Parts: sequence; C-alpha cells; structure tokens
Amino acid sequence: MRSTRGTAWGTVRGLMPAVLVALAVAVTGCSPAGDERPGGQAAGSTPAAPAKTADEAGAEGDGAGKSGAVKVAKKGGRLGGAGSACELPVTFDLAAHWKPKAVSTKELPPEFAELAELTKRGPVTMVCEIDAKPAGNIGFLWVWQGKASAGDPHAVLKKFVAAEPKTSKATYTQVKAGALAATEVEYTTHSELLDESRKARALAVMTPKGPVVVELGGMDTQEHDEMLPAFELAKRTLKLG
Repeated sequence: MRSTRGTAWGTVRGLMPAVLVALAVAVTGCSPAGDERPGGQAAGSTPAAPAKTADEAGAEGDGAGKSGAVKVAKKGGRLGGAGSACELPVTFDLAAHWKPKAVSTKELPPEFAELAELTKRGPVTMVCEIDAKPAGNIGFLWVWQGKASAGDPHAVLKKFVAAEPKTSKATYTQVKAGALAATEVEYTTHSELLDESRKARALAVMTPKGPVVVELGGMDTQEHDEMLPAFELAKRTLKLG
C-alpha cells in the first residue's frame, strides 16, 4: 500500500520527529515506506538478526549498571567515519539492516521550508537519521550535533529534552558511551495528535567539535522497547571520530 502523501512525504520524511511518523501511519493505515508489517516485519525486508544479551556482547562496552538485562543488537556496519553515510564527530556500530542517511534541509522545496525548524532542538541540530524499517520496526536513531562550546553532557541533554513539548518523567543517568563520559535520559513524551504517551531515550557526549546527542525515537512504546538493542549497540561502541 502506498502513502497518499506521495513524493512530498518522501522528501520530508527524514526531517520528521517520531510524532509525524505516527501521523503518516494513522492517516494512511500504512507504514511511512508504504509496506505492511504483518507480525512486526516490513514486507520484503530481510528479518533482523536476533539481539545478543550483554554477556554475549562481551567487551563491546559498559552496560551502565544494567548489563544483565540489556540486549545488544548484532552489528551490521559502522557509522560516522569519512566516507560513511553520515560523517560525524563520533563513530559507532549500526544494528544489522538499519539504514543511515544524512539529514539536510537543502533539498526541501519552498513550500516545506518551515520544516527545517524540526531539525533543531535546543543546542543541537539533526545531522543523521538511521531507519529501522528494514529491520522490521517503525522508528529511527537520530544523531544531533551542536557547535563547539564549553559545557557537559548533562546540561546539553536537559536543554534537549526541555526543547521538546509535552515531556515528563525524565530520568538522567551518568553512563559510559564506549570509553566516553556520557549522560543518558529516559523520558515520556505525549502526543496530543494520537492522545497517547510513549517512551523516548537519548544520550549525549562532548567532542572537540561540539556536543553529540543520539536519540531513539519510535512510533510508540512497544516500538521503542523493541529497538533498544540497537541503541545499546551504538552506546557501547561509540568513539570519537
């Protein structure tokens, strides 16, 4: 089934936060790419490899005190280095079948120019999205980057969360992202459009080129929870670029 939004939706989909991904599904009854997902799997996609437990992941990184319960997705590639889909101040492993794409507002037609504001949140701007649909989920990992400045991950993340409307229950934790000091937040965001709340999660690190935030966004809490192994893989393998 193909979305009635056509090419216009395809042009701006990469700039939409999770609430607008949900809007596409609610309006059309299809996934954003137009594929049905019986049993949670995108039609025509390759099934994702099963996630590994933290013990199976071995020395991939710090489990932030929850290693016994956290699963880690199987590696499918690495992102962030020169020549990769998104060149970033950091690098990290991608879960199998997740598809990265650099985010740019330059290709937007004039009638969608105001959507460029959706790529900005607090002190950071979206620079990369990593699509989970080929792995069978509706959601993304988004990478946000800020300008070089003094500060710490906790302060950056508080501003990031504060810039998103209708958030609550934010819990901040000092963690390690690879070997880097980081702050992770789990919070709830409410969609007035869908009249429901969902989980959200992000982590922030500081780099010589500015803060970097990695955010996990799903259509709903179930999608969020199913994609946590991909977020955990990125966190455990993150390094300065």
